[in-house]
Amino acid sequence: MSVTLDILASYRAPRSVVRGLLDMGEREDRAFAILMAACIVIFVSRWPALAREAHLTQTELNPLLGGSLFALVFILPLFAYALSFVSHLILRAFGRKQSAFGARIALFWAMAATGPLYLLVGLVEGFIGEGVPLSIVGVLWLVFFLRIWISGLIEAGKTTA
Repeated sequence: MSVTLDILASYRAPRSVVRGLLDMGEREDRAFAILMAACIVIFVSRWPALAREAHLTQTELNPLLGGSLFALVFILPLFAYALSFVSHLILRAFGRKQSAFGARIALFWAMAATGPLYLLVGLVEGFIGEGVPLSIVGVLWLVFFLRIWISGLIEAGKTTA
């Protein structure tokens, strides 16, 4: 299936999409590509908000973009790997039999699949700013992110390491 169809399917049946990704085999390059694609989408989604901030504060946009690039494309992947490992350890402590790769795929795919919603969050933040609409789309993103991540962790728990 194509990535866009997998993203759409993740909103209906996230476990089946994660199952398909896990059935492709443990390939760290694939997991890393999914993570980096998600981080780049998140970086791009920040552009409208950063442009708004630069305009309102009369500051230069380039340093804001550079800082965001560093944080989202270089630091966020490290944080995502650490978070997936911690979630793996917590689930192992509660008796779940799963691989660390399954935990990584579950988190990385949740980040990638909710990318379109995060783009919406960035547009609302950039064009409307802080307020109720931003809170609504932010909560909507969070609900779908947690649903896809938790469903992915459940599906990854069906395979053993």
